[in-house]
Amino acid sequence: MIKSTIRFRFGDKLRAIRERKGITMKDVAEKAHVSESLVSQIERNKVSPSIDTLFTLADVLDIDLEYLFQDYKKNKKVHIVRAYDRQRLVHGPVVYHQLSTLPDVPEAHAIEAFFLEIGEGAEKGDIAYGHMGKELGVILEGEGELTYGTEIHYLKQGDSISFPSDIPHILKNTGQGTLKAIWVITPPRNMRVKK
Repeated sequence: MIKSTIRFRFGDKLRAIRERKGITMKDVAEKAHVSESLVSQIERNKVSPSIDTLFTLADVLDIDLEYLFQDYKKNKKVHIVRAYDRQRLVHGPVVYHQLSTLPDVPEAHAIEAFFLEIGEGAEKGDIAYGHMGKELGVILEGEGELTYGTEIHYLKQGDSISFPSDIPHILKNTGQGTLKAIWVITPPRNMRVKK
């Protein structure tokens, strides 16, 4: 027996709604200008309809397209970065451990996330330049201050901060030991990290 290779299956929903509405396959076929045999094969998931045929059948049966595709919208890609496979960028006393990125998504939804370690007295950022996007940080250990334009914000363990990143900003470790934080940037700056 040959197994079906159809990836997207709409037949069950089409058949269930047609039967619930008391419409025959013949009626659907006539209104959609396709053969009854084709409607039968689609409903049994034997063939995959073209997008035009699928939309026409949905229109004939008065099916909301959101309902028709809802099962496939849930199948999002999951991207995992294993701890042992984490890449990092060492920039003097500042270390960026790449946690994850969202690949293959529109730029408006793309993010870049890091576990950040800033050595005692060190800082990251640039007081002369900002960049497009937004940032969010959570302080895991230590103390620091974020200089944002002319403002200074003091941060301790457990604090979080978010801001538009087009204004020049610097995060400085003002405590003892290493400042550790989770930092998220959108859109990604595509920092080059290495293992």
